[in-house]
Amino acid sequence: MALTYKQKFNKKYGFEKNKAHSLKEIAKLTGYKLSNIRKIFQKGKGAFFSAGPSRPNMTPSSWAYGRVYASVSKGSKSAKIDKDLLN
Repeated sequence: MALTYKQKFNKKYGFEKNKAHSLKEIAKLTGYKLSNIRKIFQKGKGAFFSAGPSRPNMTPSSWAYGRVYASVSKGSKSAKIDKDLLN
C-alpha cells in the first residue's frame, strides 16, 4: 500500500507513521516560513470548497493539511503549484 504524504513526511523526520503535526511544527521541521505554510493551508481549504471532497469523511482542514504535507514533500501536483511559497 502506498504511503500518504503525511506518512512520507513522518518517515523522513523520524515520527510514528500517523502522527499529526501543527502548521508551526511543520514549518520548524522543514525550514519554510510559517506564513507560507499557512497560505498553502488556506489554499487547501479553498480547494476543498471549490472541488468538493473526493473521499468520504474529508473536512476542509484535513484536505488543507493534505495539501501542506504534499507541498513540503515536493512530490505532488500541489507541490508544483505552491512552489513559489516554498522558496
